[in-house]
Amino acid sequence: MSVTTAPEDLQGGAGPAAPGAARDRRRSVAAVVARVWLIPVAIIAWEFVTRQAEAFYFPPPSAIVVRMYELWFSGPASHVFLTEEAIANFLPSLGRLFSGWIIACLVGITLGIALGRSSTLYDYVNPIVEFARATPPPALIPLFIIIFKIGTPMQLATIVYTVVWPILINTVDGARYLDGIHADTAKVFGLTRAQRFFRIILPSAAPKIFAGMRVSLSIAVILMVVSELVGAVNGIGFLILFKQQGFDLPGMWGGVVLLGILGYTLNASFIIVERHVLSWHRRARQTT
Repeated sequence: MSVTTAPEDLQGGAGPAAPGAARDRRRSVAAVVARVWLIPVAIIAWEFVTRQAEAFYFPPPSAIVVRMYELWFSGPASHVFLTEEAIANFLPSLGRLFSGWIIACLVGITLGIALGRSSTLYDYVNPIVEFARATPPPALIPLFIIIFKIGTPMQLATIVYTVVWPILINTVDGARYLDGIHADTAKVFGLTRAQRFFRIILPSAAPKIFAGMRVSLSIAVILMVVSELVGAVNGIGFLILFKQQGFDLPGMWGGVVLLGILGYTLNASFIIVERHVLSWHRRARQTT
Protein backbone atom coordinates (compact mmCIF):
# COMPACT_ATOMS: atom_id res chain seq x y z
CA MET A 1 0.00 0.00 0.00
CA SER A 2 1.43 3.38 -0.98
CA VAL A 3 0.94 6.64 0.90
CA THR A 4 0.46 9.79 -1.11
CA THR A 5 1.92 12.89 0.49
CA ALA A 6 0.55 16.28 -0.47
CA PRO A 7 3.06 18.93 -1.51
CA GLU A 8 1.96 21.16 1.32
CA ASP A 9 2.65 18.34 3.79
CA LEU A 10 6.21 18.04 2.49
CA GLN A 11 6.66 21.80 3.05
CA GLY A 12 5.39 21.63 6.61
CA GLY A 13 2.15 23.41 5.74
CA ALA A 14 4.07 26.26 4.15
CA GLY A 15 2.06 26.10 0.92
CA PRO A 16 -1.14 27.76 2.15
CA ALA A 17 0.81 30.10 4.43
CA ALA A 18 3.08 31.40 1.68
CA PRO A 19 0.43 33.50 -0.07
CA GLY A 20 -0.56 35.01 3.29
CA ALA A 21 3.06 35.89 4.07
CA ALA A 22 3.46 37.41 0.62
CA ARG A 23 0.34 39.52 1.16
CA ASP A 24 1.69 40.72 4.51
CA ARG A 25 4.96 41.72 2.89
CA ARG A 26 3.13 43.59 0.13
CA ARG A 27 1.02 45.38 2.70
CA SER A 28 4.11 46.36 4.67
CA VAL A 29 5.80 47.71 1.56
CA ALA A 30 2.64 49.57 0.58
CA ALA A 31 2.40 51.09 4.08
CA VAL A 32 6.01 52.29 3.92
CA VAL A 33 5.51 53.76 0.45
CA ALA A 34 2.32 55.49 1.57
CA ARG A 35 4.22 57.15 4.41
CA VAL A 36 7.38 58.26 2.59
CA TRP A 37 6.31 58.90 -1.01
CA LEU A 38 5.98 62.63 -0.39
CA ILE A 39 9.62 63.00 0.69
CA PRO A 40 11.25 62.30 -2.73
CA VAL A 41 8.51 64.32 -4.43
CA ALA A 42 9.27 67.31 -2.18
CA ILE A 43 13.02 66.97 -2.78
CA ILE A 44 12.54 66.83 -6.55
CA ALA A 45 10.25 69.87 -6.42
CA TRP A 46 12.78 71.69 -4.25
CA GLU A 47 15.57 70.88 -6.71
CA PHE A 48 13.49 72.04 -9.68
CA VAL A 49 12.28 75.28 -8.11
CA THR A 50 15.70 76.34 -6.79
CA ARG A 51 17.44 75.62 -10.09
CA GLN A 52 14.84 77.64 -11.95
CA ALA A 53 15.03 80.53 -9.48
CA GLU A 54 18.86 80.53 -9.34
CA ALA A 55 18.69 82.38 -6.00
CA PHE A 56 21.97 82.72 -4.13
CA TYR A 57 20.35 82.22 -0.73
CA PHE A 58 18.44 79.08 -1.75
CA PRO A 59 20.83 76.48 -3.22
CA PRO A 60 19.40 73.23 -4.67
CA PRO A 61 19.41 70.07 -2.53
CA SER A 62 22.07 68.46 -4.72
CA ALA A 63 24.50 71.31 -3.93
CA ILE A 64 23.65 71.06 -0.23
CA VAL A 65 24.33 67.31 -0.14
CA VAL A 66 27.66 67.73 -1.95
CA ARG A 67 28.69 70.47 0.46
CA MET A 68 27.68 68.38 3.48
CA TYR A 69 29.84 65.54 2.21
CA GLU A 70 32.82 67.84 1.63
CA LEU A 71 32.57 69.53 5.01
CA TRP A 72 31.58 66.75 7.37
CA PHE A 73 31.40 63.25 5.89
CA SER A 74 34.57 62.90 3.83
CA GLY A 75 36.83 61.97 6.73
CA PRO A 76 38.84 58.78 7.24
CA ALA A 77 37.17 55.47 8.01
CA SER A 78 38.90 55.41 11.41
CA HIS A 79 36.76 58.44 12.36
CA VAL A 80 33.55 56.93 10.95
CA PHE A 81 34.08 59.15 7.86
CA LEU A 82 33.63 62.30 9.94
CA THR A 83 35.93 65.23 9.25
CA GLU A 84 37.74 67.19 11.97
CA GLU A 85 35.17 69.97 11.67
CA ALA A 86 32.33 67.51 12.18
CA ILE A 87 33.93 65.93 15.24
CA ALA A 88 34.74 69.32 16.73
CA ASN A 89 31.13 70.50 16.41
CA PHE A 90 28.79 67.50 16.35
CA LEU A 91 30.06 65.81 19.51
CA PRO A 92 29.82 68.91 21.77
CA SER A 93 26.27 69.53 20.54
CA LEU A 94 25.19 65.96 21.20
CA GLY A 95 26.86 66.09 24.61
CA ARG A 96 24.92 69.22 25.58
CA LEU A 97 21.71 67.85 24.12
CA PHE A 98 21.74 64.55 26.01
CA SER A 99 23.21 66.00 29.21
CA GLY A 100 20.55 68.70 29.40
CA TRP A 101 17.77 66.26 28.53
CA ILE A 102 18.88 63.66 31.10
CA ILE A 103 19.17 66.29 33.84
CA ALA A 104 15.72 67.61 32.96
CA CYS A 105 14.29 64.06 33.05
CA LEU A 106 15.71 63.41 36.50
CA VAL A 107 14.48 66.72 37.90
CA GLY A 108 11.10 66.60 36.16
CA ILE A 109 10.26 63.02 37.11
CA THR A 110 11.39 63.39 40.74
CA LEU A 111 9.64 66.69 41.34
CA GLY A 112 6.61 65.65 39.28
CA ILE A 113 5.95 62.53 41.33
CA ALA A 114 6.37 64.51 44.56
CA LEU A 115 3.87 67.14 43.39
CA GLY A 116 1.50 64.55 41.98
CA ARG A 117 1.32 62.55 45.19
CA SER A 118 0.95 65.55 47.54
CA SER A 119 -2.11 67.75 47.02
CA THR A 120 -0.86 70.30 49.56
CA LEU A 121 2.54 70.63 47.92
CA TYR A 122 0.90 70.82 44.48
CA ASP A 123 -1.39 73.68 45.56
CA TYR A 124 1.58 75.70 46.83
CA VAL A 125 3.98 75.05 43.97
CA ASN A 126 1.62 74.95 40.96
CA PRO A 127 1.29 78.77 40.54
CA ILE A 128 5.08 79.08 40.46
CA VAL A 129 5.34 76.25 37.95
CA GLU A 130 2.71 77.81 35.69
CA PHE A 131 4.46 81.19 35.79
CA ALA A 132 7.93 79.74 35.17
CA ARG A 133 6.92 77.56 32.23
CA ALA A 134 5.08 80.49 30.61
CA THR A 135 8.29 82.55 30.51
CA PRO A 136 9.91 82.36 27.03
CA PRO A 137 13.28 80.60 27.43
CA PRO A 138 15.17 82.81 24.91
CA ALA A 139 14.28 85.82 27.06
CA LEU A 140 16.21 84.25 29.94
CA ILE A 141 19.44 83.71 28.00
CA PRO A 142 20.86 87.11 29.11
CA LEU A 143 20.12 86.12 32.72
CA PHE A 144 21.80 82.75 32.25
CA ILE A 145 24.83 84.48 30.74
CA ILE A 146 25.11 86.69 33.85
CA ILE A 147 24.76 83.72 36.20
CA PHE A 148 26.74 81.03 34.37
CA LYS A 149 28.87 83.12 31.96
CA ILE A 150 29.16 82.19 28.29
CA GLY A 151 29.93 78.52 27.77
CA THR A 152 28.59 75.04 28.35
CA PRO A 153 26.97 75.76 31.79
CA MET A 154 24.86 78.53 30.24
CA GLN A 155 23.85 76.30 27.34
CA LEU A 156 22.94 73.44 29.67
CA ALA A 157 20.88 75.79 31.86
CA THR A 158 18.97 76.99 28.79
CA ILE A 159 18.21 73.45 27.68
CA VAL A 160 17.27 72.14 31.13
CA TYR A 161 15.02 75.09 31.97
CA THR A 162 12.99 74.66 28.79
CA VAL A 163 12.96 70.88 28.55
CA VAL A 164 11.93 70.17 32.14
CA TRP A 165 8.37 71.52 31.87
CA PRO A 166 6.76 68.90 29.58
CA ILE A 167 8.28 66.14 31.70
CA LEU A 168 7.20 67.76 34.96
CA ILE A 169 3.61 68.49 33.90
CA ASN A 170 3.06 65.03 32.40
CA THR A 171 4.60 63.32 35.43
CA VAL A 172 2.34 65.29 37.78
CA ASP A 173 -0.74 64.24 35.78
CA GLY A 174 0.36 60.63 35.69
CA ALA A 175 1.13 60.46 39.40
CA ARG A 176 -2.06 62.22 40.53
CA TYR A 177 -4.59 60.00 38.83
CA LEU A 178 -4.11 56.40 39.88
CA ASP A 179 -6.51 53.57 39.22
CA GLY A 180 -8.70 53.15 42.33
CA ILE A 181 -8.57 49.37 42.05
CA HIS A 182 -4.78 49.43 42.13
CA ALA A 183 -4.74 51.72 45.16
CA ASP A 184 -7.23 49.51 47.03
CA THR A 185 -5.26 46.40 46.15
CA ALA A 186 -2.10 47.98 47.58
CA LYS A 187 -3.90 48.68 50.85
CA VAL A 188 -5.33 45.17 51.07
CA PHE A 189 -1.94 43.53 50.55
CA GLY A 190 -0.20 46.00 52.88
CA LEU A 191 2.44 47.14 50.40
CA THR A 192 5.18 49.37 51.73
CA ARG A 193 5.78 52.85 50.31
CA ALA A 194 8.65 51.60 48.20
CA GLN A 195 6.57 48.74 46.84
CA ARG A 196 3.66 51.05 46.08
CA PHE A 197 6.01 53.44 44.29
CA PHE A 198 7.74 50.87 42.08
CA ARG A 199 4.78 48.54 41.50
CA ILE A 200 1.84 50.95 41.24
CA ILE A 201 2.68 54.67 41.09
CA LEU A 202 5.62 54.55 38.67
CA PRO A 203 4.04 52.05 36.23
CA SER A 204 0.76 53.99 36.26
CA ALA A 205 2.55 57.26 35.53
CA ALA A 206 4.97 55.74 32.99
CA PRO A 207 2.86 56.37 29.84
CA LYS A 208 2.50 60.06 30.75
CA ILE A 209 6.16 60.32 31.70
CA PHE A 210 7.28 58.86 28.37
CA ALA A 211 4.96 61.24 26.52
CA GLY A 212 6.60 64.19 28.26
CA MET A 213 10.09 62.82 27.63
CA ARG A 214 9.35 62.41 23.93
CA VAL A 215 8.10 66.00 23.57
CA SER A 216 11.02 67.32 25.61
CA LEU A 217 13.58 65.53 23.42
CA SER A 218 12.37 67.43 20.36
CA ILE A 219 12.42 70.70 22.29
CA ALA A 220 15.96 69.93 23.50
CA VAL A 221 17.18 69.88 19.88
CA ILE A 222 15.70 73.35 19.33
CA LEU A 223 17.18 74.81 22.52
CA MET A 224 20.54 73.21 21.79
CA VAL A 225 20.71 75.27 18.61
CA VAL A 226 19.37 78.46 20.23
CA SER A 227 21.92 78.27 23.04
CA GLU A 228 24.76 77.77 20.55
CA LEU A 229 23.89 80.89 18.59
CA VAL A 230 25.01 83.11 21.47
CA GLY A 231 28.72 83.27 22.26
CA ALA A 232 29.45 79.64 21.43
CA VAL A 233 32.75 78.45 19.95
CA ASN A 234 31.51 75.08 18.68
CA GLY A 235 28.35 73.11 18.05
CA ILE A 236 25.89 72.69 15.20
CA GLY A 237 24.17 76.00 15.95
CA PHE A 238 27.53 77.78 15.96
CA LEU A 239 28.40 76.02 12.70
CA ILE A 240 25.21 77.23 11.00
CA LEU A 241 25.83 80.81 12.11
CA PHE A 242 29.50 80.63 11.08
CA LYS A 243 28.63 79.36 7.59
CA GLN A 244 25.96 82.06 7.20
CA GLN A 245 28.39 84.82 8.18
CA GLY A 246 30.94 83.42 5.72
CA PHE A 247 28.30 83.34 2.94
CA ASP A 248 28.67 79.57 2.65
CA LEU A 249 24.96 79.11 1.99
CA PRO A 250 25.12 75.40 1.00
CA GLY A 251 27.02 74.76 4.25
CA MET A 252 24.45 76.74 6.24
CA TRP A 253 21.55 74.82 4.69
CA GLY A 254 23.50 71.62 5.26
CA GLY A 255 23.47 72.37 8.98
CA VAL A 256 19.71 72.92 8.86
CA VAL A 257 19.18 69.63 7.02
CA LEU A 258 21.46 67.88 9.51
CA LEU A 259 19.32 69.15 12.40
CA GLY A 260 16.19 67.86 10.68
CA ILE A 261 17.76 64.42 10.24
CA LEU A 262 18.95 64.46 13.87
CA GLY A 263 15.51 65.38 15.20
CA TYR A 264 13.77 62.73 13.10
CA THR A 265 16.27 60.03 14.10
CA LEU A 266 16.00 60.83 17.81
CA ASN A 267 12.20 60.83 17.69
CA ALA A 268 12.04 57.54 15.77
CA SER A 269 14.55 55.91 18.12
CA PHE A 270 12.65 57.09 21.18
CA ILE A 271 9.40 55.67 19.80
CA ILE A 272 11.07 52.25 19.37
CA VAL A 273 12.34 52.34 22.97
CA GLU A 274 8.97 53.55 24.26
CA ARG A 275 7.09 50.74 22.50
CA HIS A 276 9.47 48.18 23.96
CA VAL A 277 9.38 49.52 27.52
CA LEU A 278 5.62 50.15 27.53
CA SER A 279 4.65 46.97 25.68
CA TRP A 280 2.81 45.81 28.81
CA HIS A 281 0.69 48.97 28.73
CA ARG A 282 -0.28 48.42 25.10
CA ARG A 283 -1.24 44.79 25.77
CA ALA A 284 -3.31 45.85 28.79
CA ARG A 285 -5.24 48.38 26.68
CA GLN A 286 -5.91 45.78 24.01
CA THR A 287 -7.40 43.36 26.52
CA THR A 288 -9.76 45.94 28.03
